[in-house]
Amino acid sequence: MPFQQGSARTRQRTVLLVGIVVLLAALVLAVVLASLLTHGKQEVSPKMLKWKDRGTTKNLQEVILGRCYNYVMARYPELGDKDCLKIWESLKHAFIYKNPCNITSEDYEPLMELASHPISCNKSLFWSKTSDLVHRYTKSNQNFLTLEDTLLGYMADRVSWCGDPSAPGINYESCPKRSECESNPSSVFWKMASKMFAESACGVVQVMLNGSVEAGAFRNSSIFGSIEILNLNPDKVSAVHIWLMHDIGGPHSESCSGHSIQSLKTILEERNFKITCEDNYRPVQLLQCVHNPDHRDCRLCTNTT
Repeated sequence: MPFQQGSARTRQRTVLLVGIVVLLAALVLAVVLASLLTHGKQEVSPKMLKWKDRGTTKNLQEVILGRCYNYVMARYPELGDKDCLKIWESLKHAFIYKNPCNITSEDYEPLMELASHPISCNKSLFWSKTSDLVHRYTKSNQNFLTLEDTLLGYMADRVSWCGDPSAPGINYESCPKRSECESNPSSVFWKMASKMFAESACGVVQVMLNGSVEAGAFRNSSIFGSIEILNLNPDKVSAVHIWLMHDIGGPHSESCSGHSIQSLKTILEERNFKITCEDNYRPVQLLQCVHNPDHRDCRLCTNTT
């Protein structure tokens, strides 16, 4: 009997020890799994998500520096005191190693200060839905400047960039669109640059809109409608001239008497601006007809005697 009782106690201890070992093993496994899961969460960066827009432009540094030096040395040598290396560094620090959905205006403030420059009165040309035409026009007529013709806009035009919290700090695969997150590097940059461009305008300013757009030539949600108009200074800007252009061969969805243009005029009048509107501003229409000389819409561009 004593032997049987001892055996029973031994078995109980063995079972207890086995249970403790199993419990400890389970706890260790749980800790390891938790650590792996937590580590995995920390390592998941925005780059692991597939954004819908193109990634950072390859050789971004060389592109930005090349454009900056070309602008201040060849195109506008009077701006030769601009430090292109500092400008590049300020742009890089605005987004590198940062979540591309958490960019703020403060990130870009050093860049805006370094790259800003005065714009002569009567030269500011705003636009919406006329990108190709308006920039063909400013290339042929140096009397006007769009945002893309300023140093900031020239460097950033058709270029993409965004960061990532993990190395190498730049996402070359994809970047977020505005529809995915509004505080992305591109949206924040262009909003700030547009605001600064509007604030610097003086004298008579021009805006080129597209009268062939079915939804209307003017949209409150556009950069022009939501930022640039609101930052024009009535004390500096004497008048706003609207050029309402129609695509050659395209529909004439709206004229200067159209609904959206009337909305634009109301906004401008409330801010005490003088306004004029012209359908198919002749100098721009002539430029359109250079590419479409035989189209019937261009017959009006020729004088008949």
